[in-house]
Amino acid sequence: MKFVLISPKNRTAWNFRGDLIKDIVAKGWEVIVTGPNNIDVDKIEALGARFVKIPMEKTGVNAISDLKYIKNLRKLFKAEKPDVTFGYTIKPVIYGAIAAKLAKVPHRYSMIAGAGYVFAAATTKAKIIRMIVKMLYRIGFSCAQKVVFMNPDDLQDFTSMNLLKKDKCCMVNGSGVNMERFERTALPEKPVFFMLSRALRCKGVGEYLEAAQIVHKRHPDVRIMYLGEIDESMQDSLKQQEVQKYIDSGAIEYFPEHPDVRIYYRECSVFVLPSYREGIPRTVQEAMSMGRAVIVTDVPGCRETVIDGKTGFLVPEKDPEALADTMCRFIEKPDLITKLGDASYEYCKEKFDVRKVNATLLTHLNIQEV
Repeated sequence: MKFVLISPKNRTAWNFRGDLIKDIVAKGWEVIVTGPNNIDVDKIEALGARFVKIPMEKTGVNAISDLKYIKNLRKLFKAEKPDVTFGYTIKPVIYGAIAAKLAKVPHRYSMIAGAGYVFAAATTKAKIIRMIVKMLYRIGFSCAQKVVFMNPDDLQDFTSMNLLKKDKCCMVNGSGVNMERFERTALPEKPVFFMLSRALRCKGVGEYLEAAQIVHKRHPDVRIMYLGEIDESMQDSLKQQEVQKYIDSGAIEYFPEHPDVRIYYRECSVFVLPSYREGIPRTVQEAMSMGRAVIVTDVPGCRETVIDGKTGFLVPEKDPEALADTMCRFIEKPDLITKLGDASYEYCKEKFDVRKVNATLLTHLNIQEV
């Protein structure tokens, strides 16, 4: 039996789907992973999978490039004759399913890991792209036999937009987190806040920086960390100078991308993600696994990770003052850090342990032991 994982980025294949790949390999299946370049191929192969490079333009709508991507995927499927294909993120979901149907792959599945920037942004350009993406989603979903969602809001929104019917949908609790890798560690002696995300407006980075400035004025000795790539080529990205002013003021400690983010989780007391919309944010699951209380926005995907007041706090979207007030709540009542952190860990074990999540996903994908 042969399984093809259609990936938009090599790092997400081994980092977010690594445990899934190992589970499928352990069941006696051959696993092939497609990706756009040769970065981290050794890490993918170490999971027991075979890698095939298929170039893809991750962002934008380029008809020639996208048709070439479909053609190359179809060529691979015709040659390999997989039993199952599984794509995640916009282009692998749409074009992967189309290519798989053209190649007559018997079982074709897709995953919506979040509605993404195109559905969260309100710019004119985003609205135009959204119209195109919705049309393409309808085509892609028509070629898939089942579509996996990570939260009920996305499922409801996609079906209410008539992109697909509910009888084709199913649910999992995010991508799950390996709780042995992201093991629980002792909390720092003093409150420390941390956010991990690319420097995108839709992730709420701007609100986090503004909240950090407010907190810094009230409690100048409190550490507030931010780790994330600043890629100004992305339409939704903050500029370096926008972030720099908060670094210069002392409001935040900034760190670029790092291969092992556990270092920073260990240093923090509370994890913060004021995103505008998510699937189920993996970073929050990682922080919970390590016993950290969390603050997230009350929006689709994020709200599924928190029991408000018990494992963390929900705050309004795009409200840095409310976020700052909630951060200060942990500073002024530090016993909440331990209390909510303990509950956060238990909630993660109950809901987001990757072994439970993958068991559900493998059932949806009908992956059985060979």
